[in-house]
Amino acid sequence: MADIPPSARLYFRPTGFVGAPFDRDGQALRLAGGMTWFSAFDVIAVDGGRRVADRLVPVERIDSFIDGLSPAQAEAARATIARIVAPRAPLKLGERVVRLDQPQVMAILNVTPDSFSDGGRHEGDAARAADLGVALAAEGAAIIDVGGESTRPGAATVWEGDEIARTAPVIERLARAGTAISIDTRKAAVMEAAIAAGAHIVNDVSALLWDGRAAEVAARAGCPVVLMHHRGDPQTMQDDPRYGDVLIEVYDWLEDRIAAAEAAGIRRDAIIVDPGIGFGKTVRHNLAIMNGLALFHGLGCPVLLGASRKRLIGALADEAPADRRLGGSIALALAGANAGVQLIRVHDVFETVQALKIWRGMRDEALSPL
Repeated sequence: MADIPPSARLYFRPTGFVGAPFDRDGQALRLAGGMTWFSAFDVIAVDGGRRVADRLVPVERIDSFIDGLSPAQAEAARATIARIVAPRAPLKLGERVVRLDQPQVMAILNVTPDSFSDGGRHEGDAARAADLGVALAAEGAAIIDVGGESTRPGAATVWEGDEIARTAPVIERLARAGTAISIDTRKAAVMEAAIAAGAHIVNDVSALLWDGRAAEVAARAGCPVVLMHHRGDPQTMQDDPRYGDVLIEVYDWLEDRIAAAEAAGIRRDAIIVDPGIGFGKTVRHNLAIMNGLALFHGLGCPVLLGASRKRLIGALADEAPADRRLGGSIALALAGANAGVQLIRVHDVFETVQALKIWRGMRDEALSPL
């Protein structure tokens, strides 16, 4: 293509979403084997670290578009598009199987004194916290994400012994109840204790970078791992974060972390990516990521979105406090569903599950009453 240098790297963001499951004679493609279909690609060309072209290419013209690229670009384009449309395998989590052909809810269960939204509510009472986790599963959460250390901006690091004492007893009780569980931690020792107690997923906000043993522990366990993008640590991540092109930089960073995880022995089909809303990003950065979420399907991994009750909502909605951000959280969850996100991490499970049921019903007539 005349306006795309042969040296440029191409990124493909699905767009032009349509709800009904049909291809209209090749005019739409199914996104990651899920319930969202799209009719065009936003093709972003990056050369020398900057965008040099941005083309909207309808699905029915993508083959002719690729034919006009250099051989290396064409090969890479076909591989990326194959990853975008490939179905994501279900997660086998103990007794449960979590399908990823539709958006699933991951419930936040913090057993911390200082988390930004629900700190102190369940600290020190494992039975009560586990009962809540079981109740959240009954409300429709596919996975319960247990955390014993706050990673909100400015939060202090917790000693791993305290973190284990907070989380392991809760996980043991949830495991006995047959619940699918993830452990939200950066620390290898906490991962080991949580897995021994019955956790099925490691959800690491540092993408296995904070603790030198974390990748080894996750690989040995053979469990799914969430790699989340971040800048800095909780003490520094909001100190004037800057990016040249946040969407592309986050994509590239996650691609590098996937490669590092694979090199450490973690299977690619066990990797989940999270663009890290609110972690080392301004409101403008977060909005760019939300508007470009579908780009991350090009990585070929399930995508997790964690935007529930975050500062982005308060910034856009009259500085609403964390406990008054339900509407904004639902809006972001549905934006994620429309972009094909497979996992949505939330505080408000019942309301989010209900919203997603309506969302699904509008896309699948089999779910709608006659």
